[in-house]
Parts: sequence; C-alpha cells; structure tokens
Amino acid sequence: MASILVIDDERSIRNVLKDILGNEGYQVEEAADGEEGLKKFKAATYDAVLCDIKMPKLDGIEFLQKAKEINADIPVIMISGHGNIDTAVDAVKKGAFDYISKPPDLNRLLITIRNALDRTTLVLETKVLKKKVAKVQEMIGNTLPIQKIKDTIEKVAPTDARVLITGENGSGKELVARWLHEKSARSANPIIEVNCAAIPSELIESELFGHEKGSFTSAIKQRIGKFEQANGGTLFLDEIGDMSLSAQAKVLRALQEGKITRVGGDKEISVNVRVVAATNKNLLKEVEAKNFRLDLYHRLGVILIHMPSLNERKEDIPLLTEYFLEVIAAEYGQAKKNIAKKAMEELQQHNWTGNIRELRNVVERLIILSGKEIMAEDVKNHI
Repeated sequence: MASILVIDDERSIRNVLKDILGNEGYQVEEAADGEEGLKKFKAATYDAVLCDIKMPKLDGIEFLQKAKEINADIPVIMISGHGNIDTAVDAVKKGAFDYISKPPDLNRLLITIRNALDRTTLVLETKVLKKKVAKVQEMIGNTLPIQKIKDTIEKVAPTDARVLITGENGSGKELVARWLHEKSARSANPIIEVNCAAIPSELIESELFGHEKGSFTSAIKQRIGKFEQANGGTLFLDEIGDMSLSAQAKVLRALQEGKITRVGGDKEISVNVRVVAATNKNLLKEVEAKNFRLDLYHRLGVILIHMPSLNERKEDIPLLTEYFLEVIAAEYGQAKKNIAKKAMEELQQHNWTGNIRELRNVVERLIILSGKEIMAEDVKNHI
C-alpha cells in the first residue's frame, strides 16, 4: 500500500484529499503546515507528497527544496489555489514532480499520483539494476586503516605484484581482491575465485590445474582448471591456508615458471595469471606447524594487506549501515528506511564477531522486522 503525505493549512482540503486517496487504497498522513510536514518527511518514508504552496511557517517551495535535500527520489506534487503559469514553472524547475491547481480535478489528481508512484517504482528498479550491473561494490569507510588500504590498492593494482590479504572471516578480503583486479590492466579479463577451504584436498589439484580424460575414475572428459580460466586475468585463491601441501607445491611451481600441467597430463601449458591470495590464518604459524610452505608464503606475499576487523573500525559502522540500508532496500524494491540515532549507537556498541558480513545480515533483518524507522529497541531485539 502506497503511503502519501498531504501538507495543507486548510483542514477542509486535507479532509477531502484524505477521503479521495483513502478510497483509492492509499495510506494518507496529514500535516497542517510546512514545518510539521518537514518533520514527518524526515521521520518516515513516503511514496509521494502532496504539498500546498501558500502556507504559514514554511511555504511549499521552501519545503520542496528541503525535501529534495533529504530524499530527492520521492516525488512532490505541488497544489495551490493562488498559482499561475509562472508559479507552476518555478515549482517544476525546483524539482516538483507536477503542479495541480485548486480545486483539483479528481481524474487529473489520481492520474498524477499514479504517474508519480510509477516514477518512484522505476527509480528503485533502476537502482537495483545498477547494483546488479556494477562490477564491484564500494569500499566503505573513512577510518585510517581503510584509507591506507585504498591508497595501497591504488599503488599496487596497476602492477602485476602478487598480493596476500589477511583478516578475519567477513572482514572484506574478497572485496580488496576484486578492487585490485578492477583497477589493474587485467580488468577486461576475468577474475576467477577459488575457495580452497570448500574443495576437498583430493580435488583441489584438478580444480586448479584441470585434468585429462581418464586421469582418474570419474574423469570422463577433459577439464580446464582455474589457472587456465584466469589466463590474462586474476586468480583469487581464497582461504589459501587450507590448501594441501601437495597442491601448494604445484602452485609454487606455477608461480615460479608461469606454467602448469593438468592432472594426468604431461604437456606444460603456459599461463599469464596474476595471483591474489587471502587467508584468515596466521600463515607464519602455519609454516611453524609444517602446514604451509615458507617458500610459497614469500612468493605470495610480495604485498601484504591486512583487513581490520569491524570491531577495530567501529567509527565506520554508521557509513556501512547507511550503505546497506540503501542497497538492501533497493534489492527489495522498497524505499530506504531511516535509523534512529540511539539505534545506530546500539550497533556501534555490539561485538561484531562476524564482521561486515554479520552487520549486513543484521541490517537486512532490521529492514524486514522493524517499523517505518529502525529504533534502538529493534536493534536490541533483533541483533
């Protein structure tokens, strides 16, 4: 059900509009002047606004300008009994969706509102499509560690230097890898991801290097491995600390010689691949425990980037939360929800063991389960 805010200093006009729109199935809220209307506009999200021009305290044009600063996507339809062509043109120039004279013609009013609501839907759908088409998500944050990481990416991405990204699960290591690829000369070619922790040790070599038909029982046809798929692009080895020692030896050889051999084959295949690796483990401790090769660690770690946990960068939580509120609302085809100051403070006080991934899940949960505005009580109940 679409929600419409009606702002007019004449009670009779408000009552008429509320009855008309209510009969059409719209949810209507009223405000008696521009100031009250602006407070309601800030506190909740509406699908459209009907606003008188001549009002006490804050006139319609002033409301329009302030509303556009708060949320430019919500259509504002101006209504006035004192208007002329110049007034209408001025209102539209300042961002009004349309202008209707009083007393409003019923059919024109309803058509204008439907067109305004259709526009709102199109804006939301466009945002969803843009997010889907966008190659890489934004890297959100203003804290010093994040600024340093962004600077490092700018310097390192244009080179072919191998990069080792460390950090806790959910801290954003994959995003760093994708930005390194996006800003490199290889961006026109693919970035191929391999989750080393998700592939059984007996299959990791086939996954990385491919295999020839008949090389083992289930090898019913030739398979091209991830190294060959990433040729000319970037190979992202996620959770490389979980890779078997035998696979590590072959990866080391591929990095040293730029050549691979498929499982069951004897032909050497040249590959031109930039390798970016990531892990949530301390690889030097894994070396001491003889679970990871020291020579491979040095091959991978030409450039080291450490992603801080969310608990180490809590100043970024408001920025991240606002970003997720917008992105998730667009994915659902909804208007963005506002979050109260106290609710944001509750988020900042939480211990984020799941890092940014956990924060996104919590924001999605709050969007689904909270009312028009996310309050502190919502965070306490649903975090």
